[in-house]
Amino acid sequence: MNIPHIPVLYNETLETFKDIDSGYVIDCTTGFAGHSSGLLASNENIKLICNDQDDEALEFSKNRLEPYKQRVTFNKGNFEHVIDTFKDYEIRGVLADIGVSSLQLDKLERGFGFESDTLDMRMNQNQALDAATVVNTYSQSELERVFKECGEVREYKKVASLIVNNRPFYSAKEISELLLKKMPKGKIHPATLPFQGIRIEVNDELGVLERLFDSLEKAKFKNCIVAIISFHSLEDRIVKNYFKKWSKSCICPEGVFRCECGNNHALGKVITKKPIIPTTQEIKQNPRSRSSKLRIFKFD
Repeated sequence: MNIPHIPVLYNETLETFKDIDSGYVIDCTTGFAGHSSGLLASNENIKLICNDQDDEALEFSKNRLEPYKQRVTFNKGNFEHVIDTFKDYEIRGVLADIGVSSLQLDKLERGFGFESDTLDMRMNQNQALDAATVVNTYSQSELERVFKECGEVREYKKVASLIVNNRPFYSAKEISELLLKKMPKGKIHPATLPFQGIRIEVNDELGVLERLFDSLEKAKFKNCIVAIISFHSLEDRIVKNYFKKWSKSCICPEGVFRCECGNNHALGKVITKKPIIPTTQEIKQNPRSRSSKLRIFKFD
């Protein structure tokens, strides 16, 4: 079987869950089952719930994980719903690798890449909102918000203006060529951050991540390890803030002279004081891993 995806922070992820001796691990973003297959092979005590919203990824993973089929449950859906779906199971681990999969980046017809002849960027191809709708129908002020808040584009007003004044666009390639011509060239392609902004908007990636955390907070799985791999600062900030919130014992408002909340509200502890990042060797083998960060929390 040709494996078209290299999972990031692979060894570090297996190490995170190695001591689980029973129950289920939810892989929220199974993709091509890179992490899933490693977890099943390295720990015969665990069962896996493999979740993804992409039909092609799920079909591939079902074939790849055939040797472990007695220990695998597949679920199609956005990962914001997966905790609620399996809240009554013995969940001992939750993994979410929230980057865009190589399948989506490399398949030009999915419309994520600079050379794509389509303009799509949907992770779930059944949803209505796509990149073409964002690019061709959003007002200039809406596009400014997308590029500023989702793309962290410094010159967000200029990019939004270029889009509005040159649309309609029918492919990602048209946009990337325009930005390459009109925007200053730096270390990265000038379309990189604008594309990030459009993709996050199309898939509501930050909202979905926050809702995953809200559902985890509500579920309060006992003795459960949560490991999140993020790829840019917007995601990482959400992960860090939730983990910090969950580890706080005192939740009294700032400035209160004496604790009045009982000082017993910590849901668990942060395992990673600093995020785990890929080694130089991994980045050399898989350049797409370079921005990945793994943070780990353990519920009591």
